[in-house]
Amino acid sequence: MPLPDDEHTGHRIREQRRLSRLTQRELADRIPYSLSLLNQVECGARPATPSFVAAVAHALRVDTSKLTGPTAVTALPADRLLALVAPIREALDRFDLGPNPDLTHVRPAPALVAEADTLCRQVRATHLRAAARALPTLIVELTHTVWTEPSAALWRALASAYRTAHDVALKLDYPDLARVALDRMGWAAGRASDPCIEAVQRYKRATLWRCAASVPLITSGQVLLAGETSREALAVTGQLHLGLATVAAKNGDATAVETHLAAARDTADRVGGEAGDVHWLSFGRVNVKLHEIGTSIAMRDFDEALGRARALKLPPATLTSRRARYLVDRALVEMEAGSARTSLGFLAEARKVAPEQTRHPPGTRATIRGLVHMSRRAPDGLGGMARWIGL
Repeated sequence: MPLPDDEHTGHRIREQRRLSRLTQRELADRIPYSLSLLNQVECGARPATPSFVAAVAHALRVDTSKLTGPTAVTALPADRLLALVAPIREALDRFDLGPNPDLTHVRPAPALVAEADTLCRQVRATHLRAAARALPTLIVELTHTVWTEPSAALWRALASAYRTAHDVALKLDYPDLARVALDRMGWAAGRASDPCIEAVQRYKRATLWRCAASVPLITSGQVLLAGETSREALAVTGQLHLGLATVAAKNGDATAVETHLAAARDTADRVGGEAGDVHWLSFGRVNVKLHEIGTSIAMRDFDEALGRARALKLPPATLTSRRARYLVDRALVEMEAGSARTSLGFLAEARKVAPEQTRHPPGTRATIRGLVHMSRRAPDGLGGMARWIGL
């Protein structure tokens, strides 16, 4: 029985052939195998033998691993990626070890608090590698300091650093590390006795993966903020509604999606403006509109998502991370609408605006693969974009 279309080697051969701008006939003329066999292998009706794969790889001038899979999700070489994330993992492991006797210099508490905020800002500006390099030292120093001179401000700063570690790990496609960072964030937030940070942590946990506990996690965050009317609490509450809308969309519950989007719109009106200063959530009317697009995509209502995406005009002050998210989503829905060149243009813009963030999200990969499959030959520029993400 043929394998599903996205699992067999023939599927990858077809992808790489199209990225090389070759027809099946043109590739068959370059290998010692028939057009009929090539067609059957690409369709998954016949297995690709090692000698067949080697011949195709030679003809396409690619490594055989490109054809046998799985292809790399990230564009950074594995050793460079590991060099970024391994120190973060080690720093996270020190959370319960008490003061660090090996530290010879620790910055003053105000400097550590300011650095935690700076790294949050760097991630929102999509400077992921810069944040990743600075995080381990900050986490180690904060961990030492909260054990030697604890304060609510320092526990909040440590929770913020853990949250940044989650964001970096997730954007670099290390979901296991992202989950560890969230566990540490919850540990620090509880010691800070800050219900808003605890609610943000539960929101992050719920939306990391779809699971049975997603809704209870977010509703427990709402309970933490019940009766709170401060601007901070309202912004976090609104973000929780957006999280519930996201979970509902993944579950295909259109009624719940609209219920929570409506609640988020109402909360955004109460907050007034964009609350980008509240825990770096960027909650506000623009974020609600971005989630309207995202939930439509999750429910595969691409016509609705396209209409919303085309109607949205991002303000100049929109954070780079939000702008990049919009551009990747816009590229995806334009591809689904059959507008290949327009879609590729939005991806190119996303790459220019936020290259580190654009490389890794599933939407980028899905769009490029969709563009490859839309036409017999790859449009100009698609091959370079595919190589850039490691396809």
